[in-house]
Parts: sequence; C-alpha cells; structure tokens
Amino acid sequence: MGFIKEFKEFAVKGNVLDLAVAVVIGAAFSKIVSSLVEDIITPAVLTPVLKAAHLSNLSELMIPGTAIKYGNFIAQIISFILIALSLFLIIKAANRFKKKEAVAPTVEPAPTKEEILLTEIRDILAKKPL
Repeated sequence: MGFIKEFKEFAVKGNVLDLAVAVVIGAAFSKIVSSLVEDIITPAVLTPVLKAAHLSNLSELMIPGTAIKYGNFIAQIISFILIALSLFLIIKAANRFKKKEAVAPTVEPAPTKEEILLTEIRDILAKKPL
C-alpha cells in the first residue's frame, strides 16, 4: 500500500495540478495564437507578396525538376516569426495591465537578546588588554 499512498500524494500535489492546468490553458492559447497568425496576420502580410510573385500559394515555390518545396519551409519560418512576434506583443500588453506591486522597503529585524548579549561581551573583551 506504500506505493499507492506515495502516488496519491504525488498526483494531488499543488505543483502537479498547476502544471496540468497550465498545459491545458497553454494548448487552448496556442490555438488562439495560431489562428491569429494563420487567419489574420499571414494573409495580410503574404497576399501582396504572393500577388507580386504571381503565386496563389507559397507552397508552389519549389526547385524545378525536384521534389524540394522550399516554399513550405519559408512559410514555416514566416509562421514561426509571426507567432513569436504575436506572443511577444500579447505578453507585453498583458504585463502593462498587471498591477505593479509596491516594493516594501526592507527593514532589518531588531537584534535578539542573544545578539545583544554577545555584542556586549565582544565589546568588553575588546577593551581588555591582552
């Protein structure tokens, strides 16, 4: 029964539950950011570029006579950069709305009775000649 008890303690620890919630929320947030990039930002950025290159899709770019589709690779790089930029802007905006916690000035605690007595003993010993 020790193994089951240990597992139960591990599974219901706050850290494990917090991590599980963070993973679920992260997955949902990932879908939001992906949709923002794929459905809004990427078309707005790439449509003029693709029209200028007389292409309808970036994946049409490939090395002639091969199966190397470097257009897909470029699309993934652009997608990564746009996702990173979007996350940066979202986090920057969220940090701006957070309440700034007032930093309380640190006050040294008063010395304990033992510290006071030891200080007095040190001072007395320092005054005595060797």
